[in-house]
Amino acid sequence: MLLKRKRTIRNINVKGRVVLVRCDFNVSLNENGEVEDDLRIRQVLPTIRYLLKKKAKVVLLSHFSSKGQSAHPVKKSLSGLLKTEVGFVDDCVGEKVLEKIRKMEEREVLLLENVRMHKEEEESSTEFGKELASLADFFVNDAFSVSHRSHASLTQIPLFIPAVKGFLMEREIKLLGDIRKNSKKSVAVIIGGVKIKSKISVVNYFLKNAEHVLLGGKIANMVLIVRKIAFNLPWPSDEIEEVVKKIDYTSTKLHIPVDVVSSPDNTGEKGVREIAPGKISGEEDIFDIGPETRKLYGDILKEAEVIIWAGPLGFSEKKPFEGGTKEVGEMVAENKKAIKIVGGGDTIKAFQKFNLLEKMDLVSYGGGAMLAYLSEQAMPGIEALEENQQ
Repeated sequence: MLLKRKRTIRNINVKGRVVLVRCDFNVSLNENGEVEDDLRIRQVLPTIRYLLKKKAKVVLLSHFSSKGQSAHPVKKSLSGLLKTEVGFVDDCVGEKVLEKIRKMEEREVLLLENVRMHKEEEESSTEFGKELASLADFFVNDAFSVSHRSHASLTQIPLFIPAVKGFLMEREIKLLGDIRKNSKKSVAVIIGGVKIKSKISVVNYFLKNAEHVLLGGKIANMVLIVRKIAFNLPWPSDEIEEVVKKIDYTSTKLHIPVDVVSSPDNTGEKGVREIAPGKISGEEDIFDIGPETRKLYGDILKEAEVIIWAGPLGFSEKKPFEGGTKEVGEMVAENKKAIKIVGGGDTIKAFQKFNLLEKMDLVSYGGGAMLAYLSEQAMPGIEALEENQQ
């Protein structure tokens, strides 16, 4: 009995066929409405170029955090990077889109409008997924960064047409999968940033499965408040308080700031103090980890064999509060023996600012997706592909 080959992007015949590629082009725009940083776009180019080489008709679909933000500014960047004119249509379903696709020639690229402009996307509507699937002959998911979400363009399209992983998706799963399987190495996990709920929920997993968990950013601030180490700061919502209280504070693997950088506002113009968390006044807030914490974290990280980093350690956009992320990032870069993985848009932006990004082994725009995958949580977007690939 012959075994069926697993379907991959390399063994599907796309010549003359329409291929719908789910990307993550959730880029920020400058004051002129142009793409500020095209790294997210460049990461998907190997998949797009491969499909064009194989004479496919390539249709690109992405989301944007702001439901009102159009995908149109991406068209200019894509056209420049691909050195070919990329088409655009101001919707992602309907007769207007179908008509545009019918007129496509081989090796042409069409960018569709922000999929989150349709509420059915986040509702994971099967009918909406079917409508998206009707646009194409094949589906390629190259958006690992959002594949921890159960949205229609990720989980429903594979129900109706053959679906495979893109090259970026394959690479991220391979590298992160190798880390997840290898329990012999000393692993240190840095969790910071402002997206508190999704990241705090994985802390206990890493306390069991890593050697060290180092907290910074808003996540560390919430811990300091709920543990009543930092006073005079606003109490978090009931939902956040409940999640924070579930962290295993008895674990010797958990590390929280012993000193912080505080200020009355996020500009630092009204004064900046490096103090113990318990000495914060009612007129201040915490915007970074302090110098003593940076040293403690650095000493831990220089011994690690695997370093996983999701989220800045402070408000690194502003110079008075960039020290934690910058100095600890430099110490991570100095650890030549370690496998270094960074995830999340804000982390990547900070690492670019400090010229550290090229010193990392894997860069994933999906900080939440990266942590979810490493902590063995459900990844609906990937599961939908696996079920379809036979």
